[in-house]
Amino acid sequence: MPAIKVENLGKSYQIGELDQFYDLRDAITDAFKFPFRLFSKNGKSGEVNQENTIWALKDINFEVKHGEIVGVIGRNGAGKSTLLKILSRITAPTTGTVTLNGRVGSLLEVGTGFHPELTGRENIFLNGSILGMSKKEIERKFDEIVDFAEIEKFLDTPVKRYSSGMYVRLAFAVAAHLEPEILLVDEVLAVGDIAFQKKCLGKMDDVSKEGRTILFVSHNMASITRICNSAVWLNNGEFKLFDDTQTVINEYLNSIQVYGAEIDNQKLGLIKNTDEFELKILRLYDSEMNITSEIDVTSNFFIEVIYNIKKQITPPRINIRLMSNEGSVIFQTNDLEDSKNEKLKLKPGEYKSICTIPGGLLNEGNFGIALSADIPFVKVLFYSDTLITFSAHRLETNTLKRSEKWTGYIKPNLNWEVLNIN
Repeated sequence: MPAIKVENLGKSYQIGELDQFYDLRDAITDAFKFPFRLFSKNGKSGEVNQENTIWALKDINFEVKHGEIVGVIGRNGAGKSTLLKILSRITAPTTGTVTLNGRVGSLLEVGTGFHPELTGRENIFLNGSILGMSKKEIERKFDEIVDFAEIEKFLDTPVKRYSSGMYVRLAFAVAAHLEPEILLVDEVLAVGDIAFQKKCLGKMDDVSKEGRTILFVSHNMASITRICNSAVWLNNGEFKLFDDTQTVINEYLNSIQVYGAEIDNQKLGLIKNTDEFELKILRLYDSEMNITSEIDVTSNFFIEVIYNIKKQITPPRINIRLMSNEGSVIFQTNDLEDSKNEKLKLKPGEYKSICTIPGGLLNEGNFGIALSADIPFVKVLFYSDTLITFSAHRLETNTLKRSEKWTGYIKPNLNWEVLNIN
């Protein structure tokens, strides 16, 4: 018997209308009759008005065995988070069924699952109770949860006063330690710091060895490769592939459509804008300020991000990730790293952030640029996978330098001294 079985699953939304769920009486009746099965409206596949209908998921089928760690990958808008919300019983499917054999713990977006007015301590017991655990079972795990989350000092503070990082640390600790048979984890881990992310990945590895099942949504292909046995690839709400991790990642990366050296998000709509922030343009320039996808590794090149701040907010941070052709992050930088930008007070309006990548840093090869923006320690505004790819070449005329191809993604020009010590 599989841990998760998804059959003909679909989720649609009506543009301009509220999603119509069956009423509470029907939901309770179904819960008693079929405690581990999620149904579409009225327990069967219902007909949907196709006019003004958007399908976030359509005809999804797969099974996950007990003890497997399965990555869920795809571009923004592929349906990954919608799938996890259906599995978590946050939203109901429109068509098809999901069968879950075991208790489900989930870590989706920041704010899901905790009561803001309750303290960290109270929310640990609340979440344990929701999972069906007794008070004694929760108490047995309590110290371990607090130690993992590293928030003992704030344990009796209402979680509404926690930073997003503190919130995620506690939420993951609760989800991973209160022994759900099935653990669902979304890209929310991107909010945490690097040390905490590594700690979480290690914990997920430990959890799977205990025979529990994990579905892990991430844009970080290195993390997916590290911990997942297999992966599901979703594209525009449709099922593309379910196979071993490396096979799926290779197929996914080969399929990514590249929009050249310039992206106009107003036309393409790759990034969903919010009522606070609007991404407009992403461009790549060479040393002569020509828009290009071919750069000389010996010269500076530039990445430009144009965006609109629509409300008076704490200055957003523009984050750029330089990606390898295999999907690994080579380095990450942001526009608040420079101390002169730290105390900027940005009024509503259009802004431009330009990052200079120095010549003599990259090796020859193919690279990608991924983008995200956040309000530090408050919220993530958007998070993308690779949006632009480019080729880096050595254009010097020196034949010796042109013939040498060094290993690695970077080849910085470092200072060397050769001394005669005789």
